[in-house]
Amino acid sequence: MQKILIANRGEIAMRVMRTAKEMGIKTVAVFSEADRNMPFVRYADEAICIGPALSAQSYLRGEKIIAAAKQTGADAIHPGYGFLSENASFSKAVTDAGLIFIGPSAHSIEMMGDKISAKQAAKKFDVPMVPGTEDPLRDVAEAREIANRIGFPILIKASAGGGGKGMRVVENDAELEQQMLTAKSEALNAFGNDAVFIEKYVGAPRHIEIQLMGDQHGNYVYLFERECSIQRRHQKLIEEAPSSCLTEDIRHRMGECAVAVARACNYYGAGTVEFLVDEDLNFYFLEMNTRLQVEHCVTEMITGVDLVKEQINVARGNKLSFTQADLKITGHAIELRVCAEDPLNNFLPDTGTLEMYQPPKGPGVRVDDGFEEGMAIPIFYDPMIAKLIAYGADRDEAIERLCRAIDEYHIKGIKNTLEFGKWAVRTEPFRTGHFDTKFIDKYYKPEYLLVTDEGAQQVAALLGAHIWEQEKKPELATATSGQVSKWKLNRK
Repeated sequence: MQKILIANRGEIAMRVMRTAKEMGIKTVAVFSEADRNMPFVRYADEAICIGPALSAQSYLRGEKIIAAAKQTGADAIHPGYGFLSENASFSKAVTDAGLIFIGPSAHSIEMMGDKISAKQAAKKFDVPMVPGTEDPLRDVAEAREIANRIGFPILIKASAGGGGKGMRVVENDAELEQQMLTAKSEALNAFGNDAVFIEKYVGAPRHIEIQLMGDQHGNYVYLFERECSIQRRHQKLIEEAPSSCLTEDIRHRMGECAVAVARACNYYGAGTVEFLVDEDLNFYFLEMNTRLQVEHCVTEMITGVDLVKEQINVARGNKLSFTQADLKITGHAIELRVCAEDPLNNFLPDTGTLEMYQPPKGPGVRVDDGFEEGMAIPIFYDPMIAKLIAYGADRDEAIERLCRAIDEYHIKGIKNTLEFGKWAVRTEPFRTGHFDTKFIDKYYKPEYLLVTDEGAQQVAALLGAHIWEQEKKPELATATSGQVSKWKLNRK
C-alpha cells in the first residue's frame, strides 16, 4: 500500500493523512467545490475535485471517488466516518475495482448496519438485549400487542437508522399509531428503508461504547470503553475514557460481549459496539458502528494505540500488533466536540466566518481540527469545527486541563459549544460521575452560560449541584421555578 485516497473531508481527512505520512504512504484528497481551500486539500500529496458542495453530488458519489483513486494510482480508500463509511455497496465497489477498502468487509457492514440483523447476530452469543422485537414490525396491530406485552414506554427505532432519525418514544397506547407512522416516514426519507422495530424504553441510561479491533486472521481485542452520555438530539457532545461508573468486572464482560459481536460477523478493522447501561449497571447491546468513531481520540490517549495506523496495517493483511494482555488504561481523557452551534438556542447550527481562530496548546491538550482563521463554516456539512481532547493522570486533572484549554481556545464570528463544555464538566453531576443521557434535559438551561464573572459562575455551579441533589432525593424536590430563584438570591 503506497498511496491512500481519503474519501472524506475536514478534521478526519487531516487525521488519516497525518498517520499515513508517518507511515511513508502518499495521500490523495477528494473535495467538493465548497472545500476547495480547506487545509486537508493542501495537506494531501494530490487532490481532485469530485463535484458541487452538496454531499449527494460529491462526497456521497462513490463512483467519482473510485474514479479519482484510479486516476491517481491510489491502492486503497479510507472512508473516515460519516458519508460512505458504513455503506456496504461502496465497500464492495471499492474491492470490485481492485482497491483496498480500509475498513470491514461489505458483509460485516451490511449485517451490522441493519439493527435487527445485528441484534439477531449478537443474541446468538448471549449478549444482553433490551426487551423488544427481533424482526421488523408488520403493522400497528403487531406493534400494539408487543408494546402491551413488554410495557410502556417503548422506543420505536428505524432498522437502518442512526443519529436519532426514525426514532420515537411512545408513552402510551393512544399515541402508538401516529408515532409509528412518523418514525416510518422519517426512516424512509433518511435511509430509503421504512422498517422499524420496538425496544423497551430505558428512561435514563448511560451510553457506553467499547472500542475493538480485529484482523483478517481471527484475532480480536477490545480497547476498553468510552462514556458518551452527554448528548443533544441523540448525538454526542462530550466523551471520555474510561467511564467513571464501570468496575473492572463489568468492563471485562462488556469487552468480551463486544468481541463476540465482532466474531458474529467475521469483523476486521476498527469498530465500536454500543451499549445502554442502566442505574444498576446492567448493560444491553444497542448497535455496532462498523467504522472509526469521531471520539476515537480519547481511546488513543489512554492506550497509546494509533487506531488509524492499526486500520491501515489490518487492511494490508497484517496481524494485530498487540494482544489483549498488552493493553492497559493509563490516565484519563475527555473530548469536547467544538461545534458551530448555539447552546443558547437549542444547539441550532450556526454559519459564518471564523474571524478569530486560535486553538489552545500545552501539556495534555490535543486539537483535531480542519479549519483555519478567516475560513467560512459551510452550511452543507456537519457543524463540527474541531475536537478538543484533554488528557490527565486522572479524571480530575483531565477536567481541569480541559477547562484551561477552553479558556485558551479563541473563536470569534461563530457561535460554538466551548462555554457549554466548560459549564458541563464543572457541574456536580459530571464531577461525581452521576449522570446519564438526560444530562442536558435535567441540568442545563441556556441562562447558565450568560454569567461572566467568577462569583456568578460559582452560583451557577451551586445551582447545578442543588438540582442534582433534588434528582437524588425526589421527596425533597418540591420547589417551584420561582423558589429556585429565591434560593439563588439567598446564595449571593
